[in-house]
Amino acid sequence: MPAQQRHPTGYAGVHYINGTTLDGKRPEKIYLIRYRKNGNPVEEKAGRQYRDAMTPAKASRLRGLRIEGKALPNTERRKQEQAKRNAEANRWTYQKLFRAYLDSKPDLKGIRSDEHRFKSYLEKEFADRTPEELTHFDVERLKKRLRKKALKPATIRHALEMLRRLSNFGVKRNLCPGLSFTIEMPRLNNIKTEDLSGDQLSKLLEVLEEERDVQVANLVRLALFTGMRRGELFRLKWEDIDFQRGFIKLRDPKSGGDQSIPLNDKTEEILRSHPRVESPYVFPGRNGGQRTDCKRPLIRIKKRAGLPKDFRVLHGLRHVYASMLASSGRVDLYTLQKLLTHKSPLMTQRYAHLRDEALRKASNVITDLVPSSSRVEAYRDS
Repeated sequence: MPAQQRHPTGYAGVHYINGTTLDGKRPEKIYLIRYRKNGNPVEEKAGRQYRDAMTPAKASRLRGLRIEGKALPNTERRKQEQAKRNAEANRWTYQKLFRAYLDSKPDLKGIRSDEHRFKSYLEKEFADRTPEELTHFDVERLKKRLRKKALKPATIRHALEMLRRLSNFGVKRNLCPGLSFTIEMPRLNNIKTEDLSGDQLSKLLEVLEEERDVQVANLVRLALFTGMRRGELFRLKWEDIDFQRGFIKLRDPKSGGDQSIPLNDKTEEILRSHPRVESPYVFPGRNGGQRTDCKRPLIRIKKRAGLPKDFRVLHGLRHVYASMLASSGRVDLYTLQKLLTHKSPLMTQRYAHLRDEALRKASNVITDLVPSSSRVEAYRDS
C-alpha cells in the first residue's frame, strides 16, 4: 500500500486511510487489516466505506477469518480468481464449440437448421457444459424431454446428432475430451416414399398447364422429370445446362461435389421454352438472386391438384420420379442411384421392391407365351 497516514479504529489490527469515492465526489474511508501469516506481517485492504459497505466491525471479522485460515489473503484470492478465469477460457462448453463449429464452416448449407436445433433443443441444458461433463443420464433425460414435446423421431435424432457432431468437432480440433459414452440414436423408418396415382399425376400436370406462375410451374415439372432436389433446382444456373452434350450440372449436391445428370428429352423441351430473365439462375428469386422458397405457389398448386395434405411437392415428385423408373423394370438400381445422385446404394434400396414387382410381372409373360396343359394335350392329340 502507498505510504499514507493510518488511523486507528478501536479494533485491533484494523485501521483506515482517507480517500475519495471512485467518482471523486466525496471523501471515503478505506479500511485496512494487519495480521501475521507464517510469521510474516501482512497488511491488506478490507474494503471501502461506501462501495463495499465496509465498517470497522466487518473488517475485524474479516481479519479474524484470515488469521484462522478460513479466508484467503487478497493475493492468494486474486491468484485463485485468475486461475479460475484461465480455466474458464480453456473450458470448451457446447456454446463455445457451436460458435467455433459455425466459424469453421462459413459456407454450411444447413446453418439455419443447425442454429434452430441448437437453440431449440440443446442450448437450455447444455450451453454451459462440456462434452466431458455429460453423462448417459443427461442424454436420456434430453430424449425424454423432446418426446414430451411430441417431436418426430427424426427431429429427436437430428438434435442428438448435433450434440454428437459438436463433441466430435471438439475432439478432432484437440479442443477438449469427447463423450465418455455412445449416444444411442432412435430408430427411424426411412423406407417411406411419397407417391401419386396415375389420376393424381394427370391432374397435377393439368394444373401446371393452367398455372399463372410459369417459373414455379416449370420448377415443379423439372422436379418430376429429373428427380432433382429442391436446393439443386434453386441453385440451377443457365450455364449449368449443356444442351449440346445433353447434361445438367448439379451444383454442390447433397452427396457432395459437383455432379452431372443426363438432360432427357422432356426436360430439354421444358428448358428450351422456359422464359429467361436478367438473372444467371433458371428459376430466380427476388431481384434475380438465388431463390430460397416458393411455398405459396406450391401450396396453391397442391390444393388445386387435390394432392394429399402430407405430400411435399418438390421432395415428393423426386420420389415419384424414382418410383416410376424403378417400377418400369427398365432401370436397374445402380443406374437409378446415379440418376438420383445418392451417395450410398442403401439410399436407393427403398425402391428395390418396385423393381422386384416389375420383374415378377415380366417373368409372368411366359405364362401367356407357353400354352396351358389342356392346350398342350390337344396339340399332342392332333
